[in-house]
Amino acid sequence: PFKNKTFVKLVPSNADFAFSFYKLVASEATDQNIFFSPISISASFAMLALGAKSATLTQILEGLAFNLKKTQEQEIHEGFCQLLHMLNRSDSELQLSLGNALFIEETLKPLQKFLDDVKSFYESEVFSTDFNNSSGAENQINNYIEEKTNGKIVKLVENLDPLTAMVLVNYVFFKAHWEKPFSTSYTKQEDFFVDQKTSVKVDMMYRKGYYRNYFDEELSCWLVQIPYNGNAAALFVLPDEGKMKQVEDALLKRTVSKWEKFLQ
Repeated sequence: PFKNKTFVKLVPSNADFAFSFYKLVASEATDQNIFFSPISISASFAMLALGAKSATLTQILEGLAFNLKKTQEQEIHEGFCQLLHMLNRSDSELQLSLGNALFIEETLKPLQKFLDDVKSFYESEVFSTDFNNSSGAENQINNYIEEKTNGKIVKLVENLDPLTAMVLVNYVFFKAHWEKPFSTSYTKQEDFFVDQKTSVKVDMMYRKGYYRNYFDEELSCWLVQIPYNGNAAALFVLPDEGKMKQVEDALLKRTVSKWEKFLQ
């Protein structure tokens, strides 16, 4: 347990950033799938702020939705340190590994304080990389990520520019078992509709059971919570046909807080 729960001060800003970022990406990626980890992006840029000052420092932290009049820079880094420590876990029920790494052009020599801070606050590794040897640099980065994700992510980067000065990579590995497993004997191929005109055949799991659920009449969407072993759960938001935009526009802290309340 932490003596000072500094991470609590980060929660509102992290949530604001997550929903703002989603809406920005959704507006630019129409008819495409969106998949991202808000805490990964926030932690990565907060870590880079350790090497910034003046206007750049302010722009990074305010861009992450932090009010610097209410939250000091030191508190932000301490809060992320606590969050990453809490989130990273590996036990028999649930595995979650989340981290960053910096690959810096070998001719550049970052200040030792920066290297110490990214290690102590963000548990980030820093590597010296020869980007003039593009294939060697790509192998170095890809091998690192493949190892950290247990082989799930391969060939993350390719065609690196020899003039690259730095590559910041973030990885997330998650593995858990459903609290109530789906029987593979009921899994079958069915149509999954990518959009109104396109469908693909995918394996669909099937199971009858009791799950926490809630229908939001105002937004015309179902909420279904499916628990994992290890005190974690997946929350599925299922908009009625034609209501996706309406639900996306309403994605805010207060909306999710309302859903959590009704799912209790």
